[in-house]
Amino acid sequence: MTLEAFRITRFQFARDRVIGDSQVRADDVNVAALELISKSGAVGLGFIQTLFTALPAEDEIFRIFAGEIWPAIEGEAAIALVHRQSRPRGGNQRAFTLPFHEALQVALWDLAAKEAGLPLHRLLGGRRERVKAYASGLDFHLADDQFQSLFAYASSIGYRAFKIKVGHADFDRDLHRLKLLKAVIPAGSEIMVDANEAWSAKEALMKIERIQKEGHDLLWVEDPILRSDFDGLRLLRRSASRTQINTGEYLDLTGKRLLLEAEAADMINVHGQVGDVMKIGWLAAEKAVPVSLGNTFLEVGVHMACALPEVEWLEYSFQNFDHLVDEPIRIKDGWAYAPERPGHGLVLSETARRDWARPHLLAREDLGAAPKNTRLPT
Repeated sequence: MTLEAFRITRFQFARDRVIGDSQVRADDVNVAALELISKSGAVGLGFIQTLFTALPAEDEIFRIFAGEIWPAIEGEAAIALVHRQSRPRGGNQRAFTLPFHEALQVALWDLAAKEAGLPLHRLLGGRRERVKAYASGLDFHLADDQFQSLFAYASSIGYRAFKIKVGHADFDRDLHRLKLLKAVIPAGSEIMVDANEAWSAKEALMKIERIQKEGHDLLWVEDPILRSDFDGLRLLRRSASRTQINTGEYLDLTGKRLLLEAEAADMINVHGQVGDVMKIGWLAAEKAVPVSLGNTFLEVGVHMACALPEVEWLEYSFQNFDHLVDEPIRIKDGWAYAPERPGHGLVLSETARRDWARPHLLAREDLGAAPKNTRLPT
C-alpha cells in the first residue's frame, strides 16, 4: 500500500505548568500533527514539535513539507521507506527547514505496522508488553511546594523511581531539592538527577561525591557535562563508581555510535526517532550497554522500549498532551503498557482537531487556559 496523501494540523496551547531545566524553560506547546495516508485509507500519525519557538502557520508547514519531503515519499510503501538506507554525502546531509525528522519516522512506522496488522512493538520484534516508567518532573522552575506536590502525587499512584533537575548556580539548592524529594517518596525508591550539561567534568565529580556524602544514592546522573566531552564522560564513568552516567540525549545517531565506541557512558539515552533508536539499541546490545527511553511525544517510545532488550526504563513527565489523541498510552502503578492495537496505537482526536487546532500563529497571551491534564490532580 503506497502513500497517497498527507494532512497537517497545527496546534498551539498553554502548558499546565512551566517545564524546563538549568538551561531552558517553556510554558506553551507548539506542535503539528502529521498524518500520512495510504491508498488503503490507513493513516500513520506523527507529531512535529518545537519547544522554544512557535511553528509557522499551518499552510506554511504544509508548503515546506510538500516541497522538502513529499516528492521523495509519494507513491512509496511505508514498509519500504522505514528500512531504506541512504548514502549520506555532501549536501544531502542537512536538516529539514522544520523538525520533520521524528514525526516522519513515527508516522511511517505507524503506517507500516498498521498495514502489517501488528502493534508497532511486535513489528519491531518485542516480546513484552510493558516497561517500568519513572516519574520525571521537568521541575527546575517549580516552586518547592509545587515540586513536592508533583512527586508526592506520583508516589501515591505507584511510581517508585523519580528524576529531578539539578544544575542550579547555587548547588545548595540542588541538595535542598533532593531532601524535599526524599521527604515525599517511599524509602528505597530509585532516584536520578539530570544536570542538562550544567557542569564541567571535575565539577561534576565533586558534586556527585557531595550528593552521595549527603546520603543520596543515585541510580544515574544524566547529561552531567557537555555531550562532546567524551574524555570527561569517560573520567566520570570510571570515577563515580556508585552511580551510572546516562548520556547521549543531545547526540544524533552518529554521535551516539561514537559515544559507545569511546566507552564514555554507562547508559545511552534515546528518544523518539524509531529507526534511529532501534539502530543504536542494536549497537548498545552488542556492547551490553543499557538504554533508557527519554521523553517521547505521547509516550510513543514505549514501543521501542518493549522491543529493545537493554531498556529497563521509560521517562514519563506528566505533560498535558493526552487530549490530542483518542486513547493515550496506558500507564499504571509505575508501568507503561504498549498498546496491542495495530500501529503505535495513537489516533488523532477529531475533538482535538475541532477544538484545539490553531491554523495561525497566536501570541502567547492569546492562548487561553491550558487543556486539562487528566493524569494530574486539579
